Amino acid sequence: MKTFAEWFGGERLALLRFATALCADPGTAQEVVQEVAYRASTRWPSIQRLEHPDAYLRRMVVNEYLSWRRKWGRLVPSSDLVDGRPELERDPTGNVDDRHQLQAELRKLPPRQRAVIVLRFYEDLDDAEIAAALHCPRGTVRSLHSRALRRLRVEMADADSPVGPRTSAARLVAGFDQPKHQES
Repeated sequence: MKTFAEWFGGERLALLRFATALCADPGTAQEVVQEVAYRASTRWPSIQRLEHPDAYLRRMVVNEYLSWRRKWGRLVPSSDLVDGRPELERDPTGNVDDRHQLQAELRKLPPRQRAVIVLRFYEDLDDAEIAAALHCPRGTVRSLHSRALRRLRVEMADADSPVGPRTSAARLVAGFDQPKHQES
């Protein structure tokens, strides 16, 4: 059996990447992972006995992120919580611009919708696994997923030039018609 320090040393970066995708901000992601690491270290003996401790820690990150948004949403105006970074120079290939556009649109989603999108497309989880991570029914996951994609499609289409072809990020969102893991 590994100690928490041994386990966390090997999994810290993966957990931090997941948190960064979820929070859309590296600083917030570090705070979330720090808080989760502290709480997990105090309960490590029981956590390591679980069948999937990685999934449990990922769920802790989601819960901490949602809790953080609720807490700071009361204290900080929501306009201050959205990324206020200056515009970057356009990338001639368009790849970086598309990624930034998609990240900007993801930041605008409500926290639970963003969590569903990140868990689905970043972590490649199915409806049941996302429902377990968010502590909600599968139907709620499908509803959140549908609303998030609908909003992303509208926002990404509105951001496109009316004359030029849609960006690859917009085409990517438009292609998210069906989840990878469809359940009946």
